[in-house]
Amino acid sequence: MNVEHEVNLLVEELKRLGTPNADGQYVVKFGVLFSDDRCANIFEALVGTLRAAKRKKIVKYDGELLLQGVHDNVDIVLLKSE
Repeated sequence: MNVEHEVNLLVEELKRLGTPNADGQYVVKFGVLFSDDRCANIFEALVGTLRAAKRKKIVKYDGELLLQGVHDNVDIVLLKSE
């Protein structure tokens, strides 16, 4: 699948699942994103898509690699919604 397309889908899912913070940016916990049925059906490699979005400065989160269980409470912040 096209990485650009996957990142755009990720942006839509972050808006759907996230809540706006004080700066108006959408924030969602990694565990919520990872365990969502719709996201599981869309993304074959959610962590890879998140890393691609982070490299493009579309999202930010602490750490490099997110693992289910260990990083469920890590906030993923949508920086820009193209």
